[in-house]
Amino acid sequence: MRDRIDGAIGCLENRTGLPSACRRFLFEDIPASASWPQVFGSVALFLFVLQASTGILLAFDYAPAPGDAHSSVLYIIRKIPAGRMMQALHHWGASLMVIVVFLHMAQVFIYGAYRKPREATWIAGASLLLLTLAFGLTGYLLPWDNRAYWGTMVTTKIMGSVPVAGAFLTRLAGAQNGIGVLTFSRFYALHSIVLPGLTLVLIGAHLYLVRLHGITPSGEDLEAKQKFYPKQVFRDVLAVFVAFAILFGAAAFLEVPLERLADPTDTTYVPRPEWYFLFLFQVLKIFAGSLEPIGTVILPTIAVLGLFLLPFLSASRFRFLIRRTAAAAIVLFLFAGWSALTAAAIFSTPKHKRSPLGLREADEWAQIPPEVIAGNGYFSSLHCEGCHNLLTGSPKPGPNLVSADLHHPKEWLIQHFRHPTQTTSGGENQRTSLSLPQLNALQLFVANLKPDTAAVLKTMSPEFIAGAQAFTEHACQTCHKVNGAGAGIGPSLNGLADRRNQKWVEEHFKAPQRLSPGSIMPSYTFKPEEEKALLLYLFSLPE
Repeated sequence: MRDRIDGAIGCLENRTGLPSACRRFLFEDIPASASWPQVFGSVALFLFVLQASTGILLAFDYAPAPGDAHSSVLYIIRKIPAGRMMQALHHWGASLMVIVVFLHMAQVFIYGAYRKPREATWIAGASLLLLTLAFGLTGYLLPWDNRAYWGTMVTTKIMGSVPVAGAFLTRLAGAQNGIGVLTFSRFYALHSIVLPGLTLVLIGAHLYLVRLHGITPSGEDLEAKQKFYPKQVFRDVLAVFVAFAILFGAAAFLEVPLERLADPTDTTYVPRPEWYFLFLFQVLKIFAGSLEPIGTVILPTIAVLGLFLLPFLSASRFRFLIRRTAAAAIVLFLFAGWSALTAAAIFSTPKHKRSPLGLREADEWAQIPPEVIAGNGYFSSLHCEGCHNLLTGSPKPGPNLVSADLHHPKEWLIQHFRHPTQTTSGGENQRTSLSLPQLNALQLFVANLKPDTAAVLKTMSPEFIAGAQAFTEHACQTCHKVNGAGAGIGPSLNGLADRRNQKWVEEHFKAPQRLSPGSIMPSYTFKPEEEKALLLYLFSLPE
């Protein structure tokens, strides 16, 4: 057996040189002082691989187009096995990667690992830091929810405020006419094609330079050495395991923020960027008005230039940076300033409150598409339960609609609802008076029945069902989306209670063009009980 293994290794060595390359990597000499502070680079590399892997998996079911993007994210979360975990790992992994890359840069700064001959290594690492932030900036828009839309709107306005280059940067982002399809396409291309390619090239260059110049010694004895394997390999593997455990815990127990579909008409929305950009958002509040270019251009430019010029500055007049205590104090000072600005931005964020209707909210009910809820009402009004069970019950002439394996096409079901005796031999000689939209809703109800859906529908109040029926019968789904279903001509109605009150919606029914200039929505006059039920339904829709 040993001879066979040696033969296979020899064959692989002759053709690829991989075994000897692995031995050189594992048994490379590194400073004896290398220890736990040097693990952050390996953790950052692991997180990048994880981000790339989860991003590829998400891309299989993601629809890269405005509107459809939001629906596809909901589909991934709700329908794809482990889809929620994939999305959560990708989302929280981005935040953890920013933290780890910052810690890695801080460790390199404190240990002086940017000084001669490692200037190029530092510049490659600083470029990777900026690329990490660029990933977060471009990926922010891709869920196409309200949070992403308005946050990107602020970003593009900041781009446009840059002196001289503002117009060019706005055109480059495809946002000269506002956030739309062109902006989305360019952000998606940057996030999924351009930035990954640049990152791979820079990671390769960074690793090559690290191997070329080695790890910076941090002890007194600069000549003392140790092998990379086993001690440092153990530390790196353990650090990677701890990072993944933290990330997995966040993905399992923390909810990924996903708001309603992007609504360009929701001018009351208060935009906020991701947490790692909040400090810059707060700086812009300090430099308001004519001083805005200081916060948008001058300070960020100074920070980036300082980051790239650091190896050369410390080698001339900034000799105090060589002292590790002074370097650590600078890092703590910058961290304290960043924390204070971030905390101020968080505490100044207004809390969204749902508009009180005096009616019971039913988030669990509202997760079901409106046409399915309406179909449930038609099912009851036609007394279909006389022939069919939904969950359990004594045997009836017709099949159990939840447990039976039915594969009737849509046309067959609608014909059956209209003329039961023409499609089955045992149907009673009765005809329904339902309209085509009502028949479509009944067909969707039957086609989408599952045990959990039937259980929720069984507890639903008649008022809530009546509201969904009003929504369906007036064809609201032909313009508005609910839970990702419907057309995208008008704004999504999810989270309506967070941005409108009851009086505004009632007035909007009567005169849409007066409250929403340019709207193509016709005016509606409802019966009092119908309007009350519709308002109950609309104001119960979750984010």
